[in-house]
Amino acid sequence: MPESNDTSIAKPREPGRAAPPASPLAEQVMSLRLPKSEPTRSSSAWFAWLIALVATAGCVWLYLQWRAATQALASVAENPGPATVGPASGNSSSAPRSTSTAAVGEIALEYSGYVIPAHQILVSPQVSGRLLKLNIEEGRRVSKGEVLAEIDRTEYQADLARAQATFALNSQRLLELERGNRPEEIEQARAELAEFVAQVGQLEAEYKRSAQLVKNLLIPPQDFEITESKFRAMERRVERMRFALKLMEDGPRQERIDSAKAEVDQAAAEVAKARWRLDNCTIASPISGTILRKNAEEGNIVNPVAFNGSFSICELADLSDLEVSVDIQERDIANVFQGQSCRVRASEAYPDRSYGGIVSRLMPIADRAKGAIQVRVKLRVPPEEEGIYLKPEMSAKVSFLSARPASAENAEVAPDTTGLGLPNATSGSQSTLPSLPAAEVPASEASAPGTSPAKPSSPPAAPPVLSDKPESPAEPKPADPPG
Repeated sequence: MPESNDTSIAKPREPGRAAPPASPLAEQVMSLRLPKSEPTRSSSAWFAWLIALVATAGCVWLYLQWRAATQALASVAENPGPATVGPASGNSSSAPRSTSTAAVGEIALEYSGYVIPAHQILVSPQVSGRLLKLNIEEGRRVSKGEVLAEIDRTEYQADLARAQATFALNSQRLLELERGNRPEEIEQARAELAEFVAQVGQLEAEYKRSAQLVKNLLIPPQDFEITESKFRAMERRVERMRFALKLMEDGPRQERIDSAKAEVDQAAAEVAKARWRLDNCTIASPISGTILRKNAEEGNIVNPVAFNGSFSICELADLSDLEVSVDIQERDIANVFQGQSCRVRASEAYPDRSYGGIVSRLMPIADRAKGAIQVRVKLRVPPEEEGIYLKPEMSAKVSFLSARPASAENAEVAPDTTGLGLPNATSGSQSTLPSLPAAEVPASEASAPGTSPAKPSSPPAAPPVLSDKPESPAEPKPADPPG
């Protein structure tokens, strides 16, 4: 059987046998394959991403501009007047950076803050004890001197009685020293001295007799010594009684009197302290205001020096004297000054109510964690609205108005130093017109209406001579009458 020339049918290869050579058709098919290479990003993909980022940034910028314009229109609607220069938003990033270009009475800055009382008092007792009576209720207005609570007086009444007794004892001792010895006591001392003097005479006679007998050896020497000893002792006793009588007649020493006076003063101080502690068992309101918070209940034991437990009974504040605490960023603090006019609104609770205010003070230290300086704005709250709308710790929005220029009634005009005929008001506002050098001032502005022209330094020129020549083109020609 003849062999077939068909090479398209592949025969199985036996193991260990070399592969047959590839056919020309297989080589052509393999040559048509694309070469393998690592996938790479084309430059068109990067260009597409760049266009998308630019489009997103443009949309964000347009949205911010639209939002700023909307807020500016809202502020103009609330504050009718000249158009505002910049947006007046609550955050510091959208606030104007300067008031030099803002119109009078417009909003230069707008920040959020919190309402706080100008003076908030923590009412604490002066003494410790159990509360027997409590007359405290949140929101109730109290007057100065009104009784708020009473503490048990038993211990303090006993202390006062003991101090008074000690004072009386020391007072009587001082009185005794100041009056000295009574006349009867002095006479008693004199009588005792006379008795001892009489005994000295008798002992002296016995002593002389014993001395004579001992010389004659009639008595033993021991008896003589006893008699002499009694006589000498009585002489010393008489001398002591004379000194005692002299002291009684002179009275007590001045040092003892002064010491007694000091003891009396000490006892008087103890009495005053005990009475003060007893009086402070009645706790009265130190000011007229409203009770903000109740910190104790009837029956509690209060101790003003305790770290835990009841150390105060309530918190009190005058709600007619309020302030707004605002943290102004450092980049905007140059636009705030003491005495600046403001408008305050309770932005969350009563956004339609507006109150006048003024910057009372700028704190002398900044908060480096916030990068801000605290500013206090004083509020003017009507008496009939005290404690009704504005309450402590309530959020508020403060609009700082631009500087108010001096009016014609109270402005003090300084001499013109600009050469433009513009008066320099001393109200503190800066002129927004640029000052020109003296060499660049036009001649037409030097004689502006309302100002006196500068006097020439050279002699005035001669008047023009009339002639038949036509007028100068610089001079305006009269209009021809209508036909």
